[in-house]
Amino acid sequence: MNILHVTPTFYPATYWGGPIWSTKAICDGINVTSDVDLRVLTTDAAGPDRSQQITPAPLPYPVHYARRVAGHSISPALVRQLPTAMRWADVVHLTGVYNTPTLPVFALAKAMDKPLVWSPRGALQATEDWEDAPRRMAKKSFEVGLNILRPRRVVMHATAQAEVTASVHRFAGMTTKIIPNTVDIPDIPTRKKTDHQDIRLIFLGRLHPKKGLAELLAAMRQLPAHFSLDVYGSGDADYSNALHSIAADMDGRVCFHGHLPDAGKASAFAKADLFVLPSYAENFGIAVAEAMAHGVPVLTTTATPWHALDARGCGRCMAMGTDDLTTEIAVLAIQDLVAMGARGRAWVAQDFATQSMIDAFLALYQDLATVRKAQVFA
Repeated sequence: MNILHVTPTFYPATYWGGPIWSTKAICDGINVTSDVDLRVLTTDAAGPDRSQQITPAPLPYPVHYARRVAGHSISPALVRQLPTAMRWADVVHLTGVYNTPTLPVFALAKAMDKPLVWSPRGALQATEDWEDAPRRMAKKSFEVGLNILRPRRVVMHATAQAEVTASVHRFAGMTTKIIPNTVDIPDIPTRKKTDHQDIRLIFLGRLHPKKGLAELLAAMRQLPAHFSLDVYGSGDADYSNALHSIAADMDGRVCFHGHLPDAGKASAFAKADLFVLPSYAENFGIAVAEAMAHGVPVLTTTATPWHALDARGCGRCMAMGTDDLTTEIAVLAIQDLVAMGARGRAWVAQDFATQSMIDAFLALYQDLATVRKAQVFA
């Protein structure tokens, strides 16, 4: 079974956040299956600036990094290679929405009658749920084009029901499949019970307005001096500079560390008492699962799919604009954070195992490939 992944950016382009890790996890998993031949077609974009080009990492499957000439993923070279790559494939898996590969992949899948798995990775959900999402009207027009070019057999992959609800009504009748993201469960040292004298908050993610980081900094200004915040992530330079300016007079209680590589995550989470993600839109929120995998309780919002945090006893899911972020942090900080973190770690170990995700994608690919072969030889 030949599987082609088409994505605007791919590992090691970790600037682009969670979807890079999620897509790589799928590829890593299916590649070890004996009857799968995997190829990845992407761009060499390592960041928003044209000068930021990927240095390819050694991977056990072929990845072609086509030259990006402008924007996020504008790559004529990628578009030129699509017809040959898609003719080879039994199933095409497309990641992303509002970028260069999307329209030509839809058009070619329709023309070639190729089965397509489409992972919007929260882009449709963010446009639907986040009032300040940029270029909303242009994105609506883009979606009209996608509906016109829509292949006969396409399955929209979502990571949670909230993403389906916010996305699928704009593509009436499209089949959906929920397959959650997964995280590795690392070995961690025994966490010491918090003495509540010093509370260290951690934020990990792309520095972007929808993540609510400005609101978190405003909450930090209201919290007592024994609260500190470590911010890990990168983003648009102007927005990052604005965040630094907001935090400049907080006496060093907020530290910006930039991009956090995999090798540094264990150390970063080990120093944290509470992970905070006050996001306005998340299709999954891989950093939430990573925090819990490291035994750190979580405070996030109802705009994420982590509504079970309260019931599971491993954090809190609040409503931005209704609940007060400062109060929510202060209330959680006096709880038994170590016990909450242990419950979160047990939850992700039980429900978000990597092999379950791989098995689900393999079953989906096999179903699509089998149906197509049956139609070809009918």
